Amino acid sequence: MLVVSYDISDDRLRTRFSKFLEKYGYRIQYSVFQIRNSERVLRNVCIEIESRFMKRFSQNDSVYIFCLSAHCEVKRYGYARNEEKDLIIL
Repeated sequence: MLVVSYDISDDRLRTRFSKFLEKYGYRIQYSVFQIRNSERVLRNVCIEIESRFMKRFSQNDSVYIFCLSAHCEVKRYGYARNEEKDLIIL
């Protein structure tokens, strides 16, 4: 799994960035996305960030990408515990 966290000061750029991330995963916090991990997805995300967004970032903006392996333990509390299980609603 990839965890992408960002802090972008420009409202318009932040909105574009979050819509970009929605193509790959889903929001788990306001500025944090979870993305299913694969080498191809990571490469695509990094290429798009570098080509579409980097030149627009200010000195105060930041993006972190955490690559978590299957061996990493993720603790969830509160509503986040619902994310531990696959939920199917028909």
